[in-house]
Amino acid sequence: MPGGFKARSAATLLAAAILLAGCERGSSSDPADSTSGPSGCPAVQARAQAAVSRAERTDVPWNGPTSGPGAVAGRTIVYVAQTMTNPGVAGAANGVRQAARVIGWNVRVIDGGGTPAGIQAAMSDAVALRPSGIVIGGFDPNSTSQQVARANAARIPLIGWHAVASPGPSRRPQLFTNVTTEVEDVARVSAQWVISDSHGTAGVVIFTDASIPFARNKSELIRKELATCSGVKLLAYQNIPIPDASSRTPREVSSLLSRFQDRWTHSVAINDLYFADAAPAFRAAGKKGSGPPFNIGAGDGDPSAFQRINSEQYQAATVPEPLTLQGWQIVDEFNRAFSGRPASGYVAPVHITTAGNSDGATTWNPSGYQEAYRKIWGK
Repeated sequence: MPGGFKARSAATLLAAAILLAGCERGSSSDPADSTSGPSGCPAVQARAQAAVSRAERTDVPWNGPTSGPGAVAGRTIVYVAQTMTNPGVAGAANGVRQAARVIGWNVRVIDGGGTPAGIQAAMSDAVALRPSGIVIGGFDPNSTSQQVARANAARIPLIGWHAVASPGPSRRPQLFTNVTTEVEDVARVSAQWVISDSHGTAGVVIFTDASIPFARNKSELIRKELATCSGVKLLAYQNIPIPDASSRTPREVSSLLSRFQDRWTHSVAINDLYFADAAPAFRAAGKKGSGPPFNIGAGDGDPSAFQRINSEQYQAATVPEPLTLQGWQIVDEFNRAFSGRPASGYVAPVHITTAGNSDGATTWNPSGYQEAYRKIWGK
């Protein structure tokens, strides 16, 4: 834990002395009548602390594939992005570009712009190009079902990044595989960090994008895990679509601060970018960058999130996706598809980054993956 943990814990305990119960109304949960909840949940808190300690380890060896088909030559991949303003989508795209240069393939990125019409148009363009493979980058394939059907009919392999709820192959929709961490593990450890950090007494706001099934499922799992601790109270469940985050988040955060004041001690967001957009509102309200509220991103872990964490600027932790590794994995999975081989089945482990274990880094990836994939491909 960072050096200021004891002071933070004391501040958190004081701030959480009076907590509000929440109930959902419209796009967010508004508080019910003020109540005094029980303090802490010792057994749950102890389990949470153990889980967080495991997830904060940085000496994680490569446990992915070490064998597979050699590189297939002369392929072109189209990466259809939900929106390149989503740092996770963009980070995975950059990983695909990097790996494609190594294996010797061409990559084209088409940005859907974060709107249903834009994503459908981007998928239509991708299928029309007749590429070797298409990446579904961070959006629900069912929202482009006609384009997916055309790609399936043309036998163009589809690989998802955060496209469906679970990693691995999907039959409906038909994906060769879906590259993601286990959403259950990410959601659980994010909530456990709040329980552990607050010693089981916290007032929490969850930020989500209910328009994305993957994100909505993640936030519901976070809510469920937080509910295992009787001393943790959900103050608000804030639905802000990612494309609207830059315009809506500052306004919503200002409103939340006005309503909850010091009762708001922790936040969990399904994507780190919410805290980049929230920072001006926290700053305007006179909140210190080191918290409270203490904020954890349940996903992505783009460089700006690491920078906020390392400099203690309105974000205390993240559960980062190993974005570059996942880009390399996407290329390797396509290579397996082109070679008539099954998907690798690899799922990256969950990790928590704080200022205490980041060592100043701005990304997180397990060590050894590039060497492993180069050896498999013969590159």
